[in-house]
Amino acid sequence: MPETHSRADRLATTRYGNRPTMKDVAARAGVGLKTVSRVVNGEAGVTPETEHRVREAIEALGFRRNDSARVLRKGRTASIGLVLEDLADPFYGPLSRAVEEVARANGALLINGSSAEDPEREQELVLALCARRVDGLVVIPAGDDHRYLEPELKAGVATVFVDRPAGRIDADVVLSDNFGGARDAVAHLIAHGHRRIGFIGDMPRIHTAAERLRGYRAAMEDAGIEVADAWTSLGVTDPQRVRRAAEEMLSGPSPVTAIFTGNNRVTVTVIRVLAEHTRRVALVGFDDIELADLLQPGVTVVAQDAATLGRTAAERLFRQLDGTLLTPERIELPTRLITRGSGELPPAD
Repeated sequence: MPETHSRADRLATTRYGNRPTMKDVAARAGVGLKTVSRVVNGEAGVTPETEHRVREAIEALGFRRNDSARVLRKGRTASIGLVLEDLADPFYGPLSRAVEEVARANGALLINGSSAEDPEREQELVLALCARRVDGLVVIPAGDDHRYLEPELKAGVATVFVDRPAGRIDADVVLSDNFGGARDAVAHLIAHGHRRIGFIGDMPRIHTAAERLRGYRAAMEDAGIEVADAWTSLGVTDPQRVRRAAEEMLSGPSPVTAIFTGNNRVTVTVIRVLAEHTRRVALVGFDDIELADLLQPGVTVVAQDAATLGRTAAERLFRQLDGTLLTPERIELPTRLITRGSGELPPAD
């Protein structure tokens, strides 16, 4: 019972947001601030008895060293920001993890957030991170005008864009070969006898969506196939919109015999639509999806290496911070076609 009262008393006097300082530790241990500083930073000049008393005070108060103030004196905050499109998207999991691992190897903390594909929210988040003095930024852009970042770049904030290029500024960017991957996917369907091939993609203003549409059209043109207007649909990846687009392509007197999907979210919705149809339709998706190999048939995909995208971008960021890079560069990583069965189905008619 006494312990319960003691805990209640401590909770009653707790002031959240008011962390103990070195001054509090010094007062509790009965020593000077310099002595506490020496113990906290592992410096010599403190007797074992005094060090023990200081460490007891640190433990009792729950004191933690203020690394922010310490690193600010050195001109760095030892932190970087990562701005993603959507934290819930499985594609960004390995990318974020790779950036975090590189940051950790360089003694830095990663702070991330989501733009929700909103250019205004992206700008707000990026500038908020800059206001908190991050040393650098890895950005998956939602907008197409990044001139708002020019003052931060001039101030020395290292910045690398990933997955999509920056708009209206010169900056490092690490991309996948979206055009080549899409062209390979559609050429694969054509090689298996398909002529009526639909494409369902993301919003056309997004760089990756535009490049994948361009790759689709290039493959069709290479094969001498004229693309009907009804065969392409770009827009939000909302399941209702994607479902409507897929069902329209699969209906009518000349339905498509194959569909190329522009990203993992579109692919998942199209798989559900195809499961409701008796006629078998070939499918190739851009981006791999979980359990794609366990479906019947397995889903053929164009796979990006999200981890390598993140790692390459983060490594380039820290090379900027080390002063070894000056000229912005565009790095394009290859994609890989993984055949599992759905892209190899022949036309049903």
